Parts: sequence; C-alpha cells; structure tokens
Amino acid sequence: MADPVVASRVPFPVDVEAGKSYWWCACGRSQKQPFCDGSHKGGPFSPVEYRASATGKVWFCGCKHSGRAPLCDGTHKTLA
Repeated sequence: MADPVVASRVPFPVDVEAGKSYWWCACGRSQKQPFCDGSHKGGPFSPVEYRASATGKVWFCGCKHSGRAPLCDGTHKTLA
C-alpha cells in the first residue's frame, strides 16, 4: 500500500463542536488540511470521520502517520 503524503510536520489545532462530524484527510493531498476535499479519489485512501464528543480544541494529525488517527500522537517527531 502507498504511503500518505506528509501534509505537515506539526498537528493542526482545531476548535470542534460536540456532536459534529469532521472528515480528516488521510491521503495528505487535500488543499483544505486537515480536512478532506476529495483529492483521495482514485487512490487507496479514504477520509476518516471524527465525531466530537465535547466542544473544545483537538489536534488533528498533519503527518498522516499517527497511530491514533485522525488525532496526533506525536509520530511527526520521529519521521525522517
């Protein structure tokens, strides 16, 4: 399977609303990072839904390699 494009080497802070869904870009090609704009079509990736359980700030993964996708787990610190 192909690796996703590293969109950013730092996470994206986003204010989210409880109960609302956010569609995280898994391929790294979206021009609307960290969210999906359909750029994955025809490829091996699909967007990942994040449904906010509380209102507040969350950190969406920018490197697209997080083990906790769509949220950041610090993996960006270990990429070459």
